[in-house]
Amino acid sequence: MSIPIRTPEEIEQMRRAGRIVAECHRRIASMIRPGVTTMEIERMVDGYIRSQDAIPYTVGYNGYKYATCASVNDVIAHGFPSDAPLADGDLATIDIVAQADGWIADSAWTYAVGTLPESSRKLMQVTKECLDIGISLAQPGNRIGDVMHALQKHAEQNGFSVVRDLLGHGVGRELHEEPNFSHAGKPGKGFRLKEGMVLTIEPMINEGKLEMFIETDGWTCKTMDGKRSAQFEHTIAIVEGGPIILTEQ
Repeated sequence: MSIPIRTPEEIEQMRRAGRIVAECHRRIASMIRPGVTTMEIERMVDGYIRSQDAIPYTVGYNGYKYATCASVNDVIAHGFPSDAPLADGDLATIDIVAQADGWIADSAWTYAVGTLPESSRKLMQVTKECLDIGISLAQPGNRIGDVMHALQKHAEQNGFSVVRDLLGHGVGRELHEEPNFSHAGKPGKGFRLKEGMVLTIEPMINEGKLEMFIETDGWTCKTMDGKRSAQFEHTIAIVEGGPIILTEQ
């Protein structure tokens, strides 16, 4: 496994794509409410990215048609934007990838639509805490297994499960670069983080069991038991003194 190492100058160049993705999420946060459709969000994101002389990278990626993945309730990831209005109490995860100046940034966020049931509110909170744990431990010299074990332990102690079949990954000139890794880890195992690595931390946490399936469209990943899922994702650069969050909102 050959993991790309980016120079400080290259990491700096990646910031523009990160800022564009972050601004998309800020705009989604201000517009999401019952009655809005994920297709409206899709059009906003596509238009904003293009207005910044950047590329909505997932349009045409392996045949995917949209600038966003829009995953509602029991959809874990890769859901298609829809004209169906979001309902009060829904969970909606919007995943966005932008390419600017040849560099890519990737960030997903789960949004509360209206007033959530308490179980969904807790799921969102714990998933965000899992992201924060992963980022806080993403220090040079740490093993990925230790980082992900801490994240996994937090989810499971709160009664949730960690999706294993969808992975974190390196980001750079391509969307999916080495390394690829699960968000469930074994202490003392896996590669060591090194300064200059750029990767996503993107835990997908399920309210019920971890098993998932893919719909016949070849993209939409759903929980096997029909319970809800949440995800929070940032693109980060590993540097001495703590990671740089390139997609910070």
